Amino acid sequence: MLNQITNFKHSDEYRSRIHSLIPGGAHTYSKGDDQFPVLSPAAIARGKGAYVWDVDNNKYLDCSMGLTSVSLGHAYEPVLDAIRVELENGVNFQRPAKIEMEMAEIFLGLVPSHQMIKFAKNGSTVTSAAVKLARAYTGRKLVAFPSDHPFYSYDDWFIGRTACNKGVPSEFSELTATFLSTDLRTLQELFEKYPQQIACVISEPEKSHINDPSYCKRLSELCKKNGALFIMDEMITGFKTAFPGSIHKFSGCADLATWGKGIANGFSFCALTGKKEIMELGGIRQKGEEKVFLISSTHGGETISMAAAIATVEEFKKKRVLEHNHEIGRFFSEKASEVILKKHLAGLVDIVKSEWLPLFTFKDKNGSVCPGMRTLTMQEMIKRGVLFQGIFVPCFSHNRTDVEFFMAALEETLDVYSAALEKGFASFLVGEPAKPVFRRFL
Repeated sequence: MLNQITNFKHSDEYRSRIHSLIPGGAHTYSKGDDQFPVLSPAAIARGKGAYVWDVDNNKYLDCSMGLTSVSLGHAYEPVLDAIRVELENGVNFQRPAKIEMEMAEIFLGLVPSHQMIKFAKNGSTVTSAAVKLARAYTGRKLVAFPSDHPFYSYDDWFIGRTACNKGVPSEFSELTATFLSTDLRTLQELFEKYPQQIACVISEPEKSHINDPSYCKRLSELCKKNGALFIMDEMITGFKTAFPGSIHKFSGCADLATWGKGIANGFSFCALTGKKEIMELGGIRQKGEEKVFLISSTHGGETISMAAAIATVEEFKKKRVLEHNHEIGRFFSEKASEVILKKHLAGLVDIVKSEWLPLFTFKDKNGSVCPGMRTLTMQEMIKRGVLFQGIFVPCFSHNRTDVEFFMAALEETLDVYSAALEKGFASFLVGEPAKPVFRRFL
């Protein structure tokens, strides 16, 4: 039996205070207490490689790696070395920093179909900027996105179409329309319903659980046919599905692309790239034309995150990072499938095999997806030293020994799972099941 973590004293103290200081207790809702079991770390004190330590000094194998943003590993030394050098030069100035041109040239060198780039500090900023550019370029108002993809921005154009739309005037949500990524006929129907009104379609190019290599090409062709721009959202896929991302596999499809998460190994560097004739609308060289106020950010040109991004790119180029991560993802997927079969839980615990983002689904004895069984699984994995929410994000610091440790914890956890199928998860779960981020009522 693996050692079990039972001490959450400082985590409980943290939980008792943080919600009076920070709305939601965190700065992204997916890190909130309502997303985890009661018996879990409330806050992380430090990380190194593929592991993190909580405020009680409990050690965990990290599965989500900073919500998929850490592609090399926590406190990864070559990235830290680059940051230390840049720190000596200062981090923010009255004019652009010299490193901005270096960063632009390096990143655009990875995306030959795009000629210009704009930096920002979070993903919502660049997706909203892309939407604004599309509206300016086409002269149209409507934005379309897949309703079955979870998140594109905290701004009104997206949140107005979710269950969490309180505070967003209905006029904003009326300017967006949704379709199903699994059925592009629904997008064609949108174009027919709103002829010459849709400015752009924003979509993730791939999902680990949707295997359709023709998706991007067909979506792009639909956009071109109907005069709309295609914005490829690479927040999740960037530096994971390919290098620099899915845009490498589907070259020429995207008019604009949005980047973040893994491109700077967890540092706050995001980017919007695109074709010159579109991106130039946000510039200041077209004399006499109306100005498009694209992105204006004091911290968008902060040098430390750019140094981290440059170092991350160099590591991916030099050390076959993507190949390693994909090998770990395939090994993980196969081993997890073996454990599930060994425990006779196939069909009740499902895994979508993926080299870049293996994904689990947890069901009750009737075969229905069950938040309670998922939360129980999280509780039991955390107890055994694995910080797990249902996905595994391979990073360069993960190795086969880490995967074997995960599987040992999973075997013990699935024994509890089997018992809970008979007696009910409430007999084993401490506290309430984790709740959806996008829900109307608390």
